[in-house]
Amino acid sequence: MSTNAIINGSLLLLFLAACAPQAELVKTRSDMNDLREDVKSAKTNIQDMQRLDQDMQKRLDLLDANVRGTLDVQKVMADYGAKTDQLAMDIQLLQGKLEENNFRIAEFGQKLDDRAVKIAELTARVEELEAKVKLMSSGVGTMTTAQTSSAMTKGKTASPKTIEPSEAYRQAKSDYDKGHFELALAGFQNYMAQFPDASQADKVQYWEGECYYSLKNFNKAIAAFTKVIKNYPKSDKVPGAKLKIGFSYLNEKNPAKAKEYLRQVIKDHPGTNEADIAKDRLAKLGK
Repeated sequence: MSTNAIINGSLLLLFLAACAPQAELVKTRSDMNDLREDVKSAKTNIQDMQRLDQDMQKRLDLLDANVRGTLDVQKVMADYGAKTDQLAMDIQLLQGKLEENNFRIAEFGQKLDDRAVKIAELTARVEELEAKVKLMSSGVGTMTTAQTSSAMTKGKTASPKTIEPSEAYRQAKSDYDKGHFELALAGFQNYMAQFPDASQADKVQYWEGECYYSLKNFNKAIAAFTKVIKNYPKSDKVPGAKLKIGFSYLNEKNPAKAKEYLRQVIKDHPGTNEADIAKDRLAKLGK
């Protein structure tokens, strides 16, 4: 068999091998676009709900004005009470829908993270195959068909599949829930090293602080929780991070700093469970 025939056969095998990951890459990108559209739709729903909440507040203000401007106070108050009860139910329903949409957005974020990792893997595989095709077509490589197949097989086994962000988070959180705090800490730190820009990074940073707190390493817990506040100021984990910094200072026998952070929770995040806990602890400390 001539050298040209061997090279042509090798190029054909490499081209066929490249087609599969390219097709999978195209499908994955299409799926990722669909997920982005779902996230956009969910955010639009949240904005609509927020406008409904503002409209409800206007209705409450109008009711207040009616009460002040009428002589039949008892009748108006009775009507006001009935309407207020209905508004309270509407607001409660609205809050439930907001929480549901926030949960869906978090799920979409995790799926996007996983898709991004998969696309990176597929892109690397395609680039590797394209590089081999160029190498063969340039005449540098003169390996036989059997040698080419062997090299391709080795290339696949040499690049193990990277764990997806959602699975890495699930494993670390599972270890934390089981009380394996050192193992969970390693898992959360590995997540931050591999996926620093993932959608769950703020939560992972928070749970890193919780691991240190459970291990009674309060100085490192304070440092980890501080990163949540500094790096993710809009995260829903910020109130909890401030609260746990206050608790950490209490364990470090620094009541002045502890009270400072507990008061921050109450001031910056009123109406939250964290604010209620902070009020209760301050009351016990005598403020």
